[in-house]
Amino acid sequence: MSGKQPKIAVIGAGLGGAAAGALLQRAGFDVQVYEQAPAFTRLGAGIHMGPNILKIFEKMGIAKQLEGMSSKPTHWYSRDGLTGDYLSKIPLMGYGATYCTVHRGDLHALQISAVDAQSLYFGKRLKALDDNGSDVHLTFEDGTSATADIVIGADGINSRVREVLLGAEKPNYSGWVGHRALISGEKLKKYDLQFEDCVKWWGPDRHMMVYYTKADRSEYYYVTGVPHPAWEFDGAFVDSSREEMAETFAGYHPAIQALIDCTDTVTKWPLFNRNPLPLWSNGRLVLLGDACHPMKPHMAQGAAMAIEDAAILTRCLQETGTKDYQTAFALYEASRRDRATRVQEVSNANRFLLEQEDPSWVYGYDVYAEPLKAELAA
Repeated sequence: MSGKQPKIAVIGAGLGGAAAGALLQRAGFDVQVYEQAPAFTRLGAGIHMGPNILKIFEKMGIAKQLEGMSSKPTHWYSRDGLTGDYLSKIPLMGYGATYCTVHRGDLHALQISAVDAQSLYFGKRLKALDDNGSDVHLTFEDGTSATADIVIGADGINSRVREVLLGAEKPNYSGWVGHRALISGEKLKKYDLQFEDCVKWWGPDRHMMVYYTKADRSEYYYVTGVPHPAWEFDGAFVDSSREEMAETFAGYHPAIQALIDCTDTVTKWPLFNRNPLPLWSNGRLVLLGDACHPMKPHMAQGAAMAIEDAAILTRCLQETGTKDYQTAFALYEASRRDRATRVQEVSNANRFLLEQEDPSWVYGYDVYAEPLKAELAA
């Protein structure tokens, strides 16, 4: 690139936005990342990062650190939530990289460390965008402003950038909630039960996904999927309780009862999604991750899709250069839409790995080996 370096603004420094910032910077682009939170905090609970994402983290230079802090399950077990019978035992090895489960906050901190600290701004809640054709003017609620040549909306399911592109529209409540709790691994030692590294307990109409989040197995995490007819609460989540969990999973396997018995604090989250969007970009604005294709978390691939988006978008901008951003955005959407939509559909259906199947289409995917597609499939 000659002359003035075009600027790329990433809105949102979550897992997708942090990946976009780090990957684009490593590719030589001038990138500023704007995050609405006032500072970094260790938010969330457990998260899966499969081999498809570890390949990207190798490019970011954080794969080895992640492997060192994470639990590394060899199998995904599916079990009948009532009887304990095994429904499937899916190997998680053999896909060219490690499968990791980790605390989301620890992963996020690692990703943030890969972004140039001088280009990362907290307390920047986006208020308005003006794409005037020659650049984009950004205004933030703290009264500051910035200018960029390209804006990447990585600002989640309630994306302000998506609103500019497609208008304000609330996401769809899925009719499900997820309970989340972290349990001390030490507490589980009093039970003469098997607690696998990564297991999903399936009931007739609900489930509980359980896994370790640390290499030393000191932290065990569960997240549920439970039907809930309407979300009548304000805010992102509400407090739940051991008693509510016991009622929700009454009659389930003793291992589930033990997890509930060991629960000190549990929260309940509504699960939202959106229908596939008619477009992923317009003008100098482009979307990725939950801003673009949110999904229920039942495949443990929502954040992964955002990180894959970031890697492919970086490849496309490297291919075309920032001046030809329209071609880059078209390549990006054509290369990502089919995969993201398939994962969205399978995740929302909630049958992934319930029975013995080959998940290589998910875990064996390599964003750096996939050819870029010039056109959207008909």
